[in-house]
Amino acid sequence: MENRKGTRACIGKRPVQLFIIFQFLFSIFLVSAGCGAPGDPVPPTPPVPAAIKDLAARQAGDGLQLSFTLPLSSISGEKLPAPPAVEILRGSVKPDGLADSKSFRVVYTIPGALVENYRTDSRVNFIVPIAPEEIKSHPGGEFVYVVRTRNSRKRGSADSNVVSVRVYPVAAPISSIEARVTESAVELTWPVPTATAAGEPVSTITGYRIYRSEIHPEVPSSPPQELPPGKPEARPAPLGFSETNSYRDASVVFDHTYVYTVRSVVRVDGNELESSDSRPVTVTPRDTFPPAAPQGLVAAMLRGAAPGTVVVDLSWSINLETDFLGYRVYRSEQEGARGQPLTPDLLPTPAVRDTSVERGHRYWYTVTAVDRVGNESTSGATVVVDVTQPSP
Repeated sequence: MENRKGTRACIGKRPVQLFIIFQFLFSIFLVSAGCGAPGDPVPPTPPVPAAIKDLAARQAGDGLQLSFTLPLSSISGEKLPAPPAVEILRGSVKPDGLADSKSFRVVYTIPGALVENYRTDSRVNFIVPIAPEEIKSHPGGEFVYVVRTRNSRKRGSADSNVVSVRVYPVAAPISSIEARVTESAVELTWPVPTATAAGEPVSTITGYRIYRSEIHPEVPSSPPQELPPGKPEARPAPLGFSETNSYRDASVVFDHTYVYTVRSVVRVDGNELESSDSRPVTVTPRDTFPPAAPQGLVAAMLRGAAPGTVVVDLSWSINLETDFLGYRVYRSEQEGARGQPLTPDLLPTPAVRDTSVERGHRYWYTVTAVDRVGNESTSGATVVVDVTQPSP
């Protein structure tokens, strides 16, 4: 009986053991077949951009211009799929003069889709504004910044190198620029700033720097006042320096569109500091300037080709304008009236013969000059001719 019971107990356990072994083997089969993978597919981890190592800064008006090279690859060396977003962090300085690493906070974020708007050549340039009241309360105060980039919300790059700049009060931005177009230049004038943006008296202004950019017709351009804060005004370039509140730009070309800004300059601790940009002025100079009136008109009456006929020979001094196109000669039989053009086409040279005169008539002749865009001068001196019988 005892052997029989032991055999029954053993037999009773085998189905359980076989079931466990079968279940284990079946689970291995499902995993190897790929049918037992739990959950949805996991997306690839966004790459972490390499840290910026060449951050530089300088005072730019009532703010700081930060400049750096945007990373193109991740910390593992792979190329970034798109420009990363840029975070700008401001910190404070400890009593020992070093930056407090725990004090940095994000003050500006440039989305990756907009970073290109601030790139010049291979570097990103962004102006971080500082409240004029803060500069007023801490003249020469030290401002520290770092930047970092990120391709995802949770995975940002390491912080860049720390930059530190002392910021001083400068003149308030120039409120307006007046532009006057002349035949040979665009003449700019502006009011002299007398205070900082915080309302304090400004240091002696040593001069002004003029900047100019050109808007090409085929390239759409936002009005300067609609550009995002910190964005350069359509890539302005230094044009010149003036010690007075005026400037004459003689390098303009008619029908081109230019945007001008001006910054006043002060000297602090031996360094030249510029104000923020003035309010821009956009100018498209047009050639509305006619040539000078032809001078020295003279007339002579000569025999015509046919017997008994006469012609009036007219000549005058040549015009020297670079855009000169031709002359137009007018003839009238009434004093004080311009009359009609003598020829349907412009005359390229300062001379013409009138072969349609009649004896016994009096004619008044005047000459004008025309340039390439159609501007016509006033008339020069009038010459009167009485047509008589030609001398034998």
